Order: sequence, then C-alpha cells, then structure tokens
Amino acid sequence: MIRNTRSGWGSVSRWFHWILAAAIIGMIGFGWWVNHVPARPDRFFYRSIHADIGYLLLLLMVLRLAWRAANPTPALPADSARWTRIAAGISHAALYLVTILVAVLGWAHSGAHAPDYSSFFGWFHVPQFTAPDREAARAYEDRHILFAYVLLALIAVHVAAAAWHHYIRRDRVALRMMGKADAGVAG
Repeated sequence: MIRNTRSGWGSVSRWFHWILAAAIIGMIGFGWWVNHVPARPDRFFYRSIHADIGYLLLLLMVLRLAWRAANPTPALPADSARWTRIAAGISHAALYLVTILVAVLGWAHSGAHAPDYSSFFGWFHVPQFTAPDREAARAYEDRHILFAYVLLALIAVHVAAAAWHHYIRRDRVALRMMGKADAGVAG
C-alpha cells in the first residue's frame, strides 16, 4: 500500500521516515566531523557538501509533511493510555519542528558566512535569506549546532519509545514503520 491507513503507514511514509532518519543521523555525524577536524584547506568543500545535503533534507521534510497532511495518521492501539497519545503527538511534532529548525539555521548560517555555501553541488545557487555578517554567522552556527544536539536527543527518545512499544508493550506500533503492520504481536 502506498498511502497510509488508520492502522498502518504506507510505503511512501515509510521511505520518507527511513531515508530521512539515515540522512539526519549521517548529517549530525558529518557535521560533527567537519567541525572537529583540524583546520585544513578542504574544510570549505566539506562544509559545502554538508550544506547541500541540508538543503535536500529540508526539501524532503517539507515533502514529508505535505504527504503526512494528505494521509491519515495510523492510530495508536485502542488500549494506549492518554499520556502516551499526548507524548507521541508532542514528540513527533518536536522531531519535525527541530529538524526544520536545524536546517533553516544552517541555511541562515550559509548566507551569513563569507563566502556562502549557496552553490548546490555546482549546479545552481540556492537563494540566501541572510546577508554576510561574521557575528551573525557565528550565532547561526552556534544555534545550528545546539539544535542538532537537541535533535539527537529527540531521536534517542524516539528510538527508546519504539523499543518500549516493541519489547515492553509488545504491540505492533514499531512494526508498522517496517511494513509489518499485520505481522502479529511482537515476540
């Protein structure tokens, strides 16, 4: 099934989830590496690649949110406590919001940095919405890094919640994101 149902995630939602999950975790690691390697002549190149992938991630997040808005969200099991429903809603909203915030702060840093990181793999220039300013570039970069760590913490909570559903609750919530909504109770 391509579209979501009230009981399971469709293939498009699952692909968005796993591609973005791998790319975001990879980008956090890559960004950490770029910022912690000793200064070297090719550092701008690696930061440019990081920015290019960041632009793609932002686009994918917008497409994912549009897809999610056009599809039903699978319901939690009927016996789920009210607090788990609220926590799920808040944590998913936080994941989306902070992912977009990290990307937008990176984009703001790109425009404020001189030279900017607007060249998209050398094919065209991504419009920048900030002007070159050394102090602003530092501030955007600091916030970009801070919220990347916040995002990493939210990902850890998300993974822990999936493990809780799978190993403690033994419901099918985590299996639905793997396309196994009808796989029965996890054992």
